[in-house]
Amino acid sequence: MNNFLPGLYIVSTPIGNLEDITLRALNVLKNSNKILCEDTRRSLKLLNYYNIKKQLISYHKFNEKKLTSSIIELIKKGEKISLISDAGTPLISDPGLILLKECIKKKIKIFPIPGVSAVTTAMSISGFDEKYFFYGFLPKKIKELEKLAEDLKNYNFNIVFFIPALKINFYTKFFKNFFLDRNIFIAREMTKIHETFYRENLEDFKGLGTNVKGELTVVLSKRKEKYSLEKENIDEDNLKMEIKKYLKRYSLKDVVNLISAKNKISKKKIYNLCLKMKK
Repeated sequence: MNNFLPGLYIVSTPIGNLEDITLRALNVLKNSNKILCEDTRRSLKLLNYYNIKKQLISYHKFNEKKLTSSIIELIKKGEKISLISDAGTPLISDPGLILLKECIKKKIKIFPIPGVSAVTTAMSISGFDEKYFFYGFLPKKIKELEKLAEDLKNYNFNIVFFIPALKINFYTKFFKNFFLDRNIFIAREMTKIHETFYRENLEDFKGLGTNVKGELTVVLSKRKEKYSLEKENIDEDNLKMEIKKYLKRYSLKDVVNLISAKNKISKKKIYNLCLKMKK
């Protein structure tokens, strides 16, 4: 790799399928002096798959404060240190922020090596629009959950969470108290053999079986649009003129959908008005 300088390399790794890694990421790992990782056993599987022989240093939330200063010294001495997580893009609900901030403070070079992220992978196939708010792992205590839900329930964005599979029924039951006007999308085992997706109205979602394992990426859709009483009180004469104009070019179904979306009026009301005009 040309111009491979000393510094901290934030390297994205696969979220499941070991072939979901960039050529640049592999090149960086091959040229690193040391690789920081959460679980050496999991990271070793990736390195062995690509025949990369490098020293792995266990770096996680329980020891990152202790190890940060020694890692900084290694970089100052000219070493290239890579940071990887168990899966996906480091520092997204994973350890590393303490080290990153210290590198910024010490003016040490930081190199992002982009790649897979469970967040963007799930959003890309959710069927929801592109605007989302990423939260990550939810608190475990009910009081903290209730405070968080009160803050988030009025956010009119898709909201992305990481949830342990064993806790999904607990959290979805809780969601129904605050986010009932949304749809839910659940991605399980993404990019792996048993990859599974669930798409449902949150109100109708019955939960998952107790044998589901691993970590789930869960997306709650933005709030479903509700038609207010003010919007229902419309100028019917103007609306009839608009319907008449569109009916010359489009089918009844298309006209109903188009005018409903444009004027924020229920499809049922538009449809009934169309039938009334035909009579």
